[in-house]
Amino acid sequence: MISIAGIGYRPMRTVQVTLDEELAKAVDLAAHRLSQSRSAFTRDALRAALEKLELRTLEQQHREGYLRHPVNAGEFSDFEDEQVWID
Repeated sequence: MISIAGIGYRPMRTVQVTLDEELAKAVDLAAHRLSQSRSAFTRDALRAALEKLELRTLEQQHREGYLRHPVNAGEFSDFEDEQVWID
């Protein structure tokens, strides 16, 4: 990111995306409701999708790790007295 007069500026690249009519209308409506341009809304949506994909990947790695190395009986029992359950 480049800083111009203290304002963050990120160089942009123009890309073409093909959307069906219904999706394009929904995007335009959502962008309008949020007072954003279609491009800003799309950038935010793509960032959110990438974050979700990254989280899903990390969760899958976590699951696979526990399948390869399951928790042993009593492995976490030392911490049971330290747990606080709030209703």
